[in-house]
Amino acid sequence: MEKIDKLDKKILSVLSQNARIPFKDVAAECGVSRAAIHQRVQHLIEDGVITGSSFDVNPKSLGYSTCTYVGLNLERGSMYKEVVEQIATIPEVVECHFTTGPYTMLVKLYARDNEQLMDLLNNKLQGINGVISTETLISLEQSIKREVPVAVEE
Repeated sequence: MEKIDKLDKKILSVLSQNARIPFKDVAAECGVSRAAIHQRVQHLIEDGVITGSSFDVNPKSLGYSTCTYVGLNLERGSMYKEVVEQIATIPEVVECHFTTGPYTMLVKLYARDNEQLMDLLNNKLQGINGVISTETLISLEQSIKREVPVAVEE
């Protein structure tokens, strides 16, 4: 990953506020041409600085009313990759992290209701070879969701 400069940071700052903003508007805000913005964004994508461009779909609009974080403990940390392969087959899992602290892994998932959540826990996650225990935390409300701030030097 190459070092990003002041213009790259300005572009990232603008795009992180509104990823759908037209490049001509980004160019105007940054004081450069639209072609320069296009070229810079391409490089940021190729260098792995920008890792995606997607729409966030509200899970509740699709019937997923329960957001849950599940801490998993494994027999051995070295089993992580095999466990991740199994977790990746569960569509309701939207994030999976290898962590320090009380859990080997932390998983974020969405369930339609408590019955589906119980099935995901008892029949899917706890059934994975190597998972020895789980702890479930239900999110009552997501209060903040944002990208990390991009500091732009003036």
